[in-house]
Amino acid sequence: MKKYNFNAGPSMLPREVIENTAKQILDFNGSGLSLAEISHRAKDFQPVVDEAEALMKELLQIPDGYKTIFVGGGASLEFCMIPYNFLIKKAAYLNTGVWAKKAMKEAKLFGEVVEVASSAADNYTYIPKGWTCPDDADYLHVTTNNTIYGTEVRKEYDVNVPMIADMSSDFLSRPVDVSKYDAIYAGAQKNLSMAGVTVAILKEDKLGRAPREIPTMLDYRTHTEKGSMFNTPPVVPIYCALENLRWIKAQGGLEAMDKIAKQRAEIVYSEIDRNKLFHGTVTCEEDRSLMNICFVLNDEYKELEQEFLDFAIKERGMVGVKGHRSVGGFRASCYNAQTIEGVQALVACMKEFEAKH
Repeated sequence: MKKYNFNAGPSMLPREVIENTAKQILDFNGSGLSLAEISHRAKDFQPVVDEAEALMKELLQIPDGYKTIFVGGGASLEFCMIPYNFLIKKAAYLNTGVWAKKAMKEAKLFGEVVEVASSAADNYTYIPKGWTCPDDADYLHVTTNNTIYGTEVRKEYDVNVPMIADMSSDFLSRPVDVSKYDAIYAGAQKNLSMAGVTVAILKEDKLGRAPREIPTMLDYRTHTEKGSMFNTPPVVPIYCALENLRWIKAQGGLEAMDKIAKQRAEIVYSEIDRNKLFHGTVTCEEDRSLMNICFVLNDEYKELEQEFLDFAIKERGMVGVKGHRSVGGFRASCYNAQTIEGVQALVACMKEFEAKH
């Protein structure tokens, strides 16, 4: 039985990225040493970081004045590092889900935090509209894609303050105007690499302004000034990111990623809307995520949830389609590496289950 990977993260990677990374783990650049055992300061590894940074700049069209760094700790550490480095007096946060709420909680340790809007009362089933951002905020923080609830912000907001974005789960899936942001950060394990590395894109002239002493490892300048090499970086995940960046470029860049993301989502959402058993959890169609497609059984079929999971996972190979425990139901995560074949197989599975009932 063929397996289709719909895990929310760590998630699937292109097969050639996995294979090329595996080859280097066995023998890095013909050195006779594994990528997993070389020094990060070895002469053969610095070009890996340099090329990854260059490809990131090319694909995202990052303007001059920004630095890209590769660090550890995941987006959860960035929740702390962002206010440590950027919050001077007041920060604004758009609360669209669990991860946005966690980021906001960390920021409150460093200054005033304004929640400009929230959809928490409706279990985050939509992106709030019609809110305003205080003009005296140091930044507006947004979480562009919400993996648990299946909502996504696919635009840059028009506000009078700089923006900072957690793009962990839709990073590199579409073009972005980086110039609108003071910082963009993302855990790599969705669209960029295997778990273990975090990327941050930082506007250099905004660093060093915060009115506090910052521990060395939490100061972004430590990493921008040392080119991600202040301490031992996650070597294998960075190399895997390089292979994935090469793959994205070969596919046609972020415009191509965006095009296929829309195609995949159209296939799955069309079936959710057609199928008598299911409905989507996001109440506003324009807020539907292209990365994490969340759906549940209609009330009259609720008792079939475990049966559908068993059928989809055990009999049809749909790995990782169980929804997050806070919302239940099902989730099909369709990151860059997901294929049209994969989503078509999921749709066929849904149709077959419908026919049984």
